[in-house]
Amino acid sequence: MNLNLTQKEKTLLEDQKNHEQICIEKYKSYANQAQDPHLSKLFQTYATQEQQHLNTINQMLAGNVPNMQQQSQQNQQAQQTQQYQNNPQRQYSPTSMQDMSLCADLLMSEKFVSSAYNTAIFEFTDTNARQALNHIQKEEQQHGEGLFNYMQSQGMYNPQ
Repeated sequence: MNLNLTQKEKTLLEDQKNHEQICIEKYKSYANQAQDPHLSKLFQTYATQEQQHLNTINQMLAGNVPNMQQQSQQNQQAQQTQQYQNNPQRQYSPTSMQDMSLCADLLMSEKFVSSAYNTAIFEFTDTNARQALNHIQKEEQQHGEGLFNYMQSQGMYNPQ
């Protein structure tokens, strides 16, 4: 489907493109820095999903609305692998403090990126483009939830 973008929509997509590139870089870098192998795998999974988001944004900038069904099926499978058990009594070692810092930074990034998508969604005139951006935003929120769940399970985050 052909997409005719307004200048404002192009600007918003360029902003989101930059956000996605930064997220990809962070997740890849942090996957190499994480001490917990489960956390490293989580970061690698999210880096792959962020790359899919970037591909979607690039397709939209080229004037095409991508098919979100295929991406949704791939990402649902990845989300199913992210289950953690709660361990609120965990003692922090220097390595877990490093992992906590990585998670906190990424959680903050996901909150920002999700908020930016919210603004973009309301500015787009094309319904299919809005749906594509909404799909990405939902996945960004799932990344935040996955980070939150990991942090909570490791005693790194107490929402009380």
